[in-house]
Amino acid sequence: MGYTNMRHCLEDLEARGDLVRISTEVDPYLEAGAIQRRVFQNKGPALLFTNVKNTTFPMAGNVFGTMQRARYIFRDTLDTLDRLFKLKIDPLLFFKAPWKYLDVLPMLARTMPKRVSQGPISRGETTIERLPQLVSWPMDGGAYVTLPQVYSENPARPGIMQSNLGMYRVQLTGNDFRTNREVGLHYQIHRGIGYHHKLALEAGEPLRVNVFVGGPPAMTLAAVMPLPENVPEVVFAGSLGGHRIKMVQAANGLPMPAEADFCISGRIVPGRELPEGPFGDHLGYYSLRHDFPVLRVEKVHHRVDAVWPFTTVGRPPQEDTVFGDLIHELTAQLIPTVFSGVREVHAVDAAGVHPLLLAVGRESYVPFARQRQPQELLTNAMNLLGQSQTSLAKYLVIAALEDDPGLSARHIPRFLQHVLQRMDFARDLHFITRTTMDTLDYSGISLNQGSKLIMAAAGEVKRRLGMKLPRDLPLGEFSRPRFMAPGIMAVQGPRSTQERDTHDPEVEKLGERLNNAPGMQEFPLVVVVDDSDFVTRCWDNFLWAVFTRSDPATDTYGMGAFVHCKHWGAEKGIVIDARLKTYHPPVLEPDPQVEKRVDELGARGGPLYRII
Repeated sequence: MGYTNMRHCLEDLEARGDLVRISTEVDPYLEAGAIQRRVFQNKGPALLFTNVKNTTFPMAGNVFGTMQRARYIFRDTLDTLDRLFKLKIDPLLFFKAPWKYLDVLPMLARTMPKRVSQGPISRGETTIERLPQLVSWPMDGGAYVTLPQVYSENPARPGIMQSNLGMYRVQLTGNDFRTNREVGLHYQIHRGIGYHHKLALEAGEPLRVNVFVGGPPAMTLAAVMPLPENVPEVVFAGSLGGHRIKMVQAANGLPMPAEADFCISGRIVPGRELPEGPFGDHLGYYSLRHDFPVLRVEKVHHRVDAVWPFTTVGRPPQEDTVFGDLIHELTAQLIPTVFSGVREVHAVDAAGVHPLLLAVGRESYVPFARQRQPQELLTNAMNLLGQSQTSLAKYLVIAALEDDPGLSARHIPRFLQHVLQRMDFARDLHFITRTTMDTLDYSGISLNQGSKLIMAAAGEVKRRLGMKLPRDLPLGEFSRPRFMAPGIMAVQGPRSTQERDTHDPEVEKLGERLNNAPGMQEFPLVVVVDDSDFVTRCWDNFLWAVFTRSDPATDTYGMGAFVHCKHWGAEKGIVIDARLKTYHPPVLEPDPQVEKRVDELGARGGPLYRII
């Protein structure tokens, strides 16, 4: 059976030597987050801070910091979930080998939450300002909950079966929030709580919301699972945790997990939105201040032995990378059942997840054609952009599995080489302009608005990719050309001064010059960057800088660009302007003094000696 609460999980990790207690006083302002990130980067243990400044509650960090530890936490149910998903794909498997699936039915019986009259969460009450005030990055607008489980129900059809549980960030202090009475609730587009909020606004009523922190680890993972709309996350948590989630009533009348560590219970007030942010986010930049809903706090419940789990996000990889990898393991086999014709998808973590989606699909529309080209792949791509979290993809690159049955979207260098060899840049670029995009991505033309680009490749190899840069390139004011990979070149540009939603004429001219340069037919992808040495140092740098700092429609230029009947294409290849723009938010940078204090904890005799 899985863990029923966070404390049992932490005690078990400590018993197996996979948790370190830190009794030295730790400041939740910058220091706790810096420690957690450093330990994560070193693949270190879970952390329990027992002496946290300005609060009586201990904090737990890096609990899900490695795949090995995450698999261990859910070890009792992962195999059964795998068999359950296989049955969904092929129900006849049960009749072929029923003995392999005997534990699936008991698991299904454990999925439904169980209402109880009381539980540990009901025994304590505190205030917002007494909670750990975690501030992860120097420019953050206040203290945040970074592992929240935000629970809401359909106000027209209340009940757990019409509920949504999501991980939407919660700002506890700062800005114009009334101390102890209000917190900021930032939810992005395409989130389940948005529909509940819409119904409440239409009815002119507050929306009841509970924010759970801690409790069964399965609840934390369920909050970030991309589940179908008709599957409540609390129900999935029962399957993942191996037990029915016990629920008691919170101050606002909604349920809360009986074994949760904390629950902030309240209502979203109609018509009261306040600035939330800045916040150092998972793309590696600050998301800025914007008006978001306000949760009016009615009560902060807690258990008497409560622990405050936390994480910090920033430029990938971070602890949330592990969540993504675990979700991929759980759901990879379901992809063809959700997206017909798609074998594999990979939301690239190093690029910030949503900015870059790679996919392998089927191309079988015209199997007798003498010259194969993307057709079914485009249907597959539109399907991906029309459903669930894949709809937030900004660059979608899709290739045909028939061209290479061993091709995998997880092997990025080989995948991109395969695509660049086969793409027809005059035909296979498809833009969707002025559409919705990820709230956290500031490369577009406004908040929540930008463009998307589908790049599709099918058929025979069309070009040889260069392994050595051409000489005497006509770069003009651009300089320092660097080889990244076969067919990919980076050049360094002057600092961008372009306003939002405008083209840079100098990059347009660069594309024209490169189109006429000898040897450029072997380099169909050129990226303009602020530091070509940094970008070409490793794939993580390349993926992060190129795809988080560019908007497809605004920042894509052509080597031999043309427009025909509203279709944009290029003769030899494309140039992507991936420089930081005047309207981009600041890059996350740690506080040097805090980093020095963390260094001291890792010195000989310190609690993190030989860990960081």
